Amino acid sequence: MVTVLILLIALGVLGWGLYRSLPLGKFGVLAWLQSVLLMAPWLLFFALFAVGIYLNLAAVLLLLLISITGYVLLGRRLRSLSQDPQVQEKMAMLKNSTAPSASSLDATSSTDETAEGSPAKSVTPSEETANLDVIPMPAEDLKAVQGIFGIDTFFATETLPYQEGVIFKGNLRGEAADVHEQLSSLLKDRVGDRYNLFLVPAPDSRPTIVVLPSRNGPQPSTTAQRLTALLLALLTFATCMETAGLFLGFDLLNEASRYSEAFPLGIGIVLILAAHELGHWLTAERYQVRLSPPFFIPTWQIGSFGALTRFETLLKNRSILFDISLAGPAVGGVVSLVALVIGLVLSGPNSLFQVPTEFFQGSILVGMLARIVLGEGLQQSIVSIHPLTILGWLGLVITALNLMPAGQLDGGRVMQAVYGRKVARWSTIITLIVLGIATFANPLALYWAVLILFLQRGLERPCLEEISEPDDARAALGLLAFFLMAATLLPVTPALAGRLGIGG
Repeated sequence: MVTVLILLIALGVLGWGLYRSLPLGKFGVLAWLQSVLLMAPWLLFFALFAVGIYLNLAAVLLLLLISITGYVLLGRRLRSLSQDPQVQEKMAMLKNSTAPSASSLDATSSTDETAEGSPAKSVTPSEETANLDVIPMPAEDLKAVQGIFGIDTFFATETLPYQEGVIFKGNLRGEAADVHEQLSSLLKDRVGDRYNLFLVPAPDSRPTIVVLPSRNGPQPSTTAQRLTALLLALLTFATCMETAGLFLGFDLLNEASRYSEAFPLGIGIVLILAAHELGHWLTAERYQVRLSPPFFIPTWQIGSFGALTRFETLLKNRSILFDISLAGPAVGGVVSLVALVIGLVLSGPNSLFQVPTEFFQGSILVGMLARIVLGEGLQQSIVSIHPLTILGWLGLVITALNLMPAGQLDGGRVMQAVYGRKVARWSTIITLIVLGIATFANPLALYWAVLILFLQRGLERPCLEEISEPDDARAALGLLAFFLMAATLLPVTPALAGRLGIGG
């Protein structure tokens, strides 16, 4: 039932994607097909698994190869079509369909006001903040900022003071990304680096510009914070060693002399955590974004819950937020998946670990892969497995926990980047509710829910240009990531396990 529910949700999201793509004609349909190709192997894999049919490893690899090849070929075709002026016009019309048209301007606006970009309704900071505990923007700065607007970029109709800065309401007159770049350049020419310009949607979905002092932006980590990160890293190393010892059947705290036995598995967990953070760091370097040191969360159950990382630089747009957020789980997840598959292939009668077959019922994804590789061996009550199997499973769990769509977790940031802040806020609430329910079955869910609630429930701060959405390829990758997250964390039902022969 759980597997069927995952499939229905995935198909529903793909159907919604087709509905959104149809207005773009051939370009939109091809972009949607690219998403389908990315999801097809996994959907087929899970669908066959749900009815009791499993593919061998060669068939799975062939499906993935066909999917990747088709995805790349469609990507080339889409890049070619994107240069078509008609396609560009359609995309521009769709992006600006929610913005007010030129006819919505007051017909009595004077030519001088329009040419200079002066707001139709302007108020001084002192008038608006007379009874408010805020520091107004200096009058000379306000005048300089007002001068950057024009009829071909953003026509400001209302000016409101806000947190030592100003909010401008009005009408967007072009592509959000282009307008933001042009206005930011003009702002820098007039006032230097003292202010940042944000282009964000207001609650009524109308584009709004917010100008705030740059000193209010994210700050570099302090020495105390860096020392805290180092201490947490050392504690995480210790808990990874302890986790390895528990899997080997002893408590490292009480038998420290057996440290060398726990070291290979423990350092493997550390390396997967490092791969995750390396994915974030390399992508952030590509976009010249500064990240805080990772604050690892140690736990003796699985070694670590992963790490919390702050952005110490304002992000330019939601696509950059998506890329940096997904890079960590992508690298860590791929490393973990490869370790799991290699471990299953190397497993044999003389393998180090002997686990009950119920071990493979704890995850749909792990159970599926184990059934494909180990075959009839899963019908025994005890299965011998290679240490890499344990390492890959732990890595997938850590990756999946960080991909949960909540707050400032990697999954929450991906959700915010693709679907916007409103959807991300609801996904956080739903995730916390689901974790609360899951607590009755697994106490690990309680620890993670508490950590999210107190440390990560808030959404990431807005990007400088918050209106433009990531492209369909990123949306498809996000969907695939959430799909695999659910498949990793959800267990195989007893009925399905019996039908597939997972268990003696």
